[in-house]
Amino acid sequence: MRTRAVLTDEDVTKVADAAIAHARANEWNVTIAIVDDGGHLLYLRRLDGAPAISSEVAPGKARTAALGRRESRVYEEVIRQGRTAFLSVPLTAMLEGGVPIVVNGDVVGAVGVSGVKSDQDAAIAQAGIKALNLD
Repeated sequence: MRTRAVLTDEDVTKVADAAIAHARANEWNVTIAIVDDGGHLLYLRRLDGAPAISSEVAPGKARTAALGRRESRVYEEVIRQGRTAFLSVPLTAMLEGGVPIVVNGDVVGAVGVSGVKSDQDAAIAQAGIKALNLD
């Protein structure tokens, strides 16, 4: 039988705290979502001033990254390159800003961020994941 890592409550707190710190350091008002490997919501935080829609988009980006096993920007790029049929995939936020959390080659969850430019959303997610010291 094979065993694999899972996100703990402590892991989620570390990721969330680091993501919030990065967002606040840059004065970015965002929503941060963290999901498990099945895309189920473990954490959601809408910072003051974040757009209301971001609380729907951030979990969607996280879910897309977790279920798709890759950054959500990959799907955005595929669609932008003309493969519009990909819009039929049952994922709700195929936009940059969802980043999978990978441990020993396994996706154990993902972080989704929404509220600023897409590359800034992704940077916040990556800053959160970095707190787990997985490198």
